[in-house]
Amino acid sequence: MPDLPIRRNTFLLSASLAANSGMLQLSAAVSSLTLVLVVGVEGLLGLGPAIVLASGALAALPAGRLMDRIGRVPVIAGGFVLGGTGGTLAAIGCSTDSAPLVLAGLVGVGASSGTSLLARTAAGDMYPPSHRARGIALVLFGAVFGAILGPAVFSPLLAGKDLDGDSLAVLWFASVGFMVVAVVLVLFVRPDPRRIAELLHTHPDAEQPPAAPLREIVRRPGVIPALLAGQASFGVMVGLMTLTGAVVVDHHGHAASNVFPIIGAHVVGMYALVLVIGEVIDRIGRTPALAGGLLIMALASISLLWVTGVAVTAVALFTLGIGWNLSFVAATAQLADCAEPWERGKLLGFNDLLSGTTGAGLALLGGVALSAIGVAALALGGTVLVVVPALWILRRPRYTRANPPSEAMT
Repeated sequence: MPDLPIRRNTFLLSASLAANSGMLQLSAAVSSLTLVLVVGVEGLLGLGPAIVLASGALAALPAGRLMDRIGRVPVIAGGFVLGGTGGTLAAIGCSTDSAPLVLAGLVGVGASSGTSLLARTAAGDMYPPSHRARGIALVLFGAVFGAILGPAVFSPLLAGKDLDGDSLAVLWFASVGFMVVAVVLVLFVRPDPRRIAELLHTHPDAEQPPAAPLREIVRRPGVIPALLAGQASFGVMVGLMTLTGAVVVDHHGHAASNVFPIIGAHVVGMYALVLVIGEVIDRIGRTPALAGGLLIMALASISLLWVTGVAVTAVALFTLGIGWNLSFVAATAQLADCAEPWERGKLLGFNDLLSGTTGAGLALLGGVALSAIGVAALALGGTVLVVVPALWILRRPRYTRANPPSEAMT
């Protein structure tokens, strides 16, 4: 078997996610306000993030299935193209005060986010089970640099300006450049990671069995706890991330540009320690990581009851990101353990469908609750939604990694 360029592919995928992170930070920071400014109804504060998240959720499962059929690279690249198109439409909609264009743009940005997050499927393809969490972490680590690039690009563009349609249009246009870079980088990933998985985990003369139906895959040991942890961690993380920054900036009278350092701190928390956390997950096992990450998120969520300043909010969202990192990477690794290479895209896409739908619902309900009740609704609701599944996971028998048949042959 020829030497496989796993390190090069890992670097390219990581770099593409660094570029993608810039777009995601903008979406997290201003999607809640973009639609409100165009429509003029403050009660719709959670609708923008909900549209982004729901679009990503609905795109995830078809994208995952397509990945299993044609490969990872074409689908991921197509997602980045869709993100650039969405950013362009959102920018034009903001500058022309067109709600339909803004809606279409947010749908495109969300679908792109749901597709690009499946890059971790490609990461899981290229590493054996004993190092899979670390491999996923290496690809996700690129988002740390996006956390630096995002504020460096967007904050100066917004400095000294009000959050109006023209200012938002400039930001959305700038985000398209990130997508162009991401497309170029991912197109250099060769061979496709799905092919690498087949070469690593099957005998050259072995015949590939058909993929199992999704209903059969989800009944495998370890799948349900991982799906639950993935759904809780992602849903609560995005629900709090998309609303908390806007709350602090808008409700407490801070400068509009402060939203980007807050979101940047959160993204750093999500990814800065991912290399260490990947090693920890491979060492301590999936179950402690799933529950531990959720409990860390609970601490961050409940702290929002007392948070009002920019700096302390950034610390709270940084901690929220660390908890998400631990739980979500463990969930991804466990799901990858439970699936064959030609089933992984489908299973992870299903996970992201559930997670994104939960996040969209929480963002929408959170926006309404925020307007009617206040920050306490977000803090207490988020805490309950991560503590309950964490306790359920801890009460179950500890998951022992069971390699798919093809991996067992290596």
